[in-house]
This record gives sequence, structure tokens and C-alpha cells, in this order.
Amino acid sequence: MTSDTAEELSLLMRSGWRVVALESFEEARALSLIDQVARKLKRSCMTWSIASGLSPFGKQLEAGKRTSAGSFLAGLDAIAAHSDPAVFVVLDAHRVMDDPVAVRRLRDLSPVLATRKQLVVLLGPAIELPVELEREVARLTLPLPAEAEMHGLLQRVQAQIPQTQAEGSEELLARSVRGALGLTSAEAVKVFRKACQVTGGLNEATVSEVLGEKRRVLGRSAALSFHQDDSTLDEIGGLEELKSWLRERGRAFGEQARSFGLPIPRGLLLLGVQGCGKSLSAKSVAREWQFPLLRLDLAAAFGSAEQSPEMATREAMLVAESLAPVVLWVDEIEKGFSATDGDASASRVFGSFLTWLSEKTSPVFVVATANDVAGLPPELLRRGRFDELFFVDLPSPRERAEILAIHLRKRGREPEHYRVDELAAEADRLTGAELEQVVASALYSAFAQQRELEEDDLSNAITDAVPLYDTYEERIKELRDWARHRARPASVDGKVADFFRS
Repeated sequence: MTSDTAEELSLLMRSGWRVVALESFEEARALSLIDQVARKLKRSCMTWSIASGLSPFGKQLEAGKRTSAGSFLAGLDAIAAHSDPAVFVVLDAHRVMDDPVAVRRLRDLSPVLATRKQLVVLLGPAIELPVELEREVARLTLPLPAEAEMHGLLQRVQAQIPQTQAEGSEELLARSVRGALGLTSAEAVKVFRKACQVTGGLNEATVSEVLGEKRRVLGRSAALSFHQDDSTLDEIGGLEELKSWLRERGRAFGEQARSFGLPIPRGLLLLGVQGCGKSLSAKSVAREWQFPLLRLDLAAAFGSAEQSPEMATREAMLVAESLAPVVLWVDEIEKGFSATDGDASASRVFGSFLTWLSEKTSPVFVVATANDVAGLPPELLRRGRFDELFFVDLPSPRERAEILAIHLRKRGREPEHYRVDELAAEADRLTGAELEQVVASALYSAFAQQRELEEDDLSNAITDAVPLYDTYEERIKELRDWARHRARPASVDGKVADFFRS
């Protein structure tokens, strides 16, 4: 992927582009790539920053010679004074694009850059361009290191720590490399060094240490987190139509599927009643397919004091692509984008996320869940963002019996010892989450009386439960009416209780 970025930058330079915005969290790695491309095309590479001014790549000017420091406008004046073919890299470009005078100066300078075979590269983690530059600037993104590049980084660490060369096998090397995917090159080197030092070499413990360190490093991300869940699709009661669809897609990620002409599965949107298995399905599919599970928390991205929402979301998408194949779970997506109408930042994040959903080519399977259709932007529902839209309804009597049986088995009880079908009939209108609490509540009652769980305990717990439907009856009916002709039912039995049809 890095070579692809280098080739694209080289092509833009040869084609006469005058300004390129390169987005990356890895300044040193991006600068190295730009310098390599510049030297290949026989152009010098120079960097400018607000602190150090304009200087040749890899060199720092003395304090008294930093005449172009202090403002982007001064930096552009310094660039204009150079007549030789060159690439000028503006560091921390996202911090200096709010100066209208400098933006005008850059536009005035563009024709001169073309005749001199010069290029200005705006480098930063997330660059929001002024509207005047949107059509004049090419955009590139430097992806996180792929396996080949990460392999070279680990070999470099091995050369510095002699005992790792003697112990490490090719299999351990490959597993350590895969474990570090999702990190920047600088983070990966630090993680490799620490893991090898802690474990005394490259061994089984090193792989675990790398994974643990990666979770700690990525834990600093405002919007992204790793999830480990042992649930499988077989542990979800009902939703047979959804489970069948997921099992079909699980076989479509390999090269055999590509040769057959199948596109890479993109993802699905689960819409439905709260507590009926949407989030559990998202977590279970990752376990079923043996993919890593990442959770994208859009609310945390907008609430972070350390990162802008744009930066946090962009970083999350880059990490997800570097770990592919991966399942990316976006829970309650409507809450993350509910403020897009009045918030310019939210609108930008929403737009970039929609573009990424439509154009991503890496095997990142997005599972988004939503409880409130009124909060869903219409653009999100357009075909092409997701492969399918499923509606998850209240469980049918058969599904309620299955859910009760699953939770009884999880707690060491045999469902055959209880009249589960009759209990399921009593539990009309209860969600899957409420049925789980019924079993837990019944066990508490039996434990308090120092006896084994009885059927009456379960029946009493069902009677005491207040269904979500009783509180949100109108909203659930509206949701179901909306989904009837717009979404695919997640259950084979699409029928629901008669009270829904009244």
C-alpha cells in the first residue's frame, strides 16, 4: 500500500499537479516517502513548519536563519523565492489552513509552481481544505504499514536484539507481524522492542505481549476499541434469516470467492427493537468468522478533548483497513450522526464516513445497529453503503423458548426440566434481553431461598417483568410499520403477535 501511495504521488507530480494534501499520522514515514519520490524525479525536498521555517529535508537551520517561521504566509514567500524544481512539504498543515491571506497567496503561487516543476505537499493527520482549494488540491492518504512493511520493521528490531534471531521461527515472526497490524511504524518498533525485551526473545510469549501492547496503544484512540467476545451465532435465539445470511457471507472473503466473481461483503445495518439481539449479532459474527472485532464509538469521537472528530474517525478507518479482514461494529449509529444538521464538524465526519462505506475495497465488514429510524440520515440507507438492511423484531413464541433455553444452559440448567414452551407463551412481548434477566432474576430468588431453580421462579419473574413494549408501544409500532416494506426480516417467521397488527 505504501508503494501505491508513492506511485500515486509520483504520477501527480509528473502530471503537473501543484498542491497535494497528504493525510497521515506518521510524519516521519510520510516525509521519507516524499523524499524518495522527489529524488527519483530529480527534485530537491524541503520542509516548512511554523516553528522552524523552510529548510532542506533532514536539516535544521540555526535559530537566526529561520526567517520564514512564524506564519504560513512567510513560508509561502520563502517558497516563492526558490526557482529550482523541488517539493515543499508544509508540516502540520491542518493548523495553518485558516489564514485567508495565505490561502490566497498559495492560489496566486500555483501557476509559478507549475512552470518551475515544483509541488507543495500539505502534510497532516486530517486536513480540512478551504472551499477555494477543494478543486485545486489532490488528496492522498498514507495507509498504516501492511504486513510486508511490518515484517521489515520486526527484522530490523531482531538485528538489534541478537537473541531474537536464534529463537524466532518464520511462523512466530509472521504471527508477531500480524499481531502488530493497526499500529504506526514508530509504535510497532516500540512494541516489538518491548515485547522482545520482556520475553527474552522471539517466542510464544512475544506474540501475546505484542497483542497486549497493541491493545494498550490503540486504547488511546477516542473512537476505537478492541472487543473480545466468545458468543457465537448458535448462542443467539431466533434470527434464523439473519444467521443464514451471515453464514453465506462468511465464505465470501477468500480468493476463491474473488475468482468466482463475488464482491467483498461490505456490511449490514441492523434496525430494530432495543434488546432483541442486534449488538449480540455484531459481536457473534466476528467470532463465527474468526475475525478481529473493533467497535467504533462515534459519540466518544465527538466528545473527545484530545482529538477532533474528523481525526478520530479517520484514524479508526485507517486502523480497521490495516487489520482487515475485520468486523467493525458501530452501535446505535443514529446517535452518532444525530447532530449533522446543525454541526459542521458532524456533517464533515458523516460525509467522509459515507464515502468510505461506499468506496472501501479492503475486507472491513461493517455491522451498524440502530434503534430509532427517525434519527437515521436518509443517505445512510442508500444501497451500496451496506449489503443488506435487516429488521430485528420482538421474538416470536418459538424464539422466546429458544432464548430461554440458551440462558438456562449458560447457567448450568437443562431446559428439558422446565416447560419452556409454556413459559415462552407467558413471556409475550418480552425482548431477548428481558428474557435473559428473567432467568437471572429467577436464579436470585432460588438462591436466596437456598434451593434449586423451579419453574415457578421463572413464571414469577416473567410476571414481574415490565416489557419495553409497554413503555415505548407507539415508537415500536412506528418502527415496525416503517420497516415492513423497507427492510428484510431477521427472523424466518416474520409474524408477530396480533396486538401489533391492531
